[in-house]
Amino acid sequence: MDARNHDIATVNDLIKTTIDSVDGYRSAAEDADSNQFQSIFFERANERQHVVEELRQHVVALGGDAQDDGSLLAGAHRVFMNLRDAVTGRDDQAVIAEVERGEDHIKAKYETALQDGELGTDTRALISQCFDSVKSGHDQMRDLKNGMTAS
Repeated sequence: MDARNHDIATVNDLIKTTIDSVDGYRSAAEDADSNQFQSIFFERANERQHVVEELRQHVVALGGDAQDDGSLLAGAHRVFMNLRDAVTGRDDQAVIAEVERGEDHIKAKYETALQDGELGTDTRALISQCFDSVKSGHDQMRDLKNGMTAS
């Protein structure tokens, strides 16, 4: 695989994961009882949607076809979550714990991409910039989760 195609494949993989994150935040906003958490989740969903658009523009600029769907794994995860919620009920602490788990996943995907020595300079710079949003979301959800379990 040539360098351009490698960059396209890497960025498209991040697009799928980031779309999953957008969907996860929107779902969490719908599931949250607290207006405060709903607002936080919708803000993060919108921020991640912006990241998706930046990544898509980069793929197109590289001459590729940008990914427009999330992963099948995320769809399976949502089905499992809906089943679990039907059995156990929902509360904000459980929703935040799941969001934080998703944030661990997306953060790891971006970190792996940033360690890829074959990425082009422009692609690495864009991923690094997008990672700032991912890390910020991860840290916010981690802090929310830790704050809820402490109280």
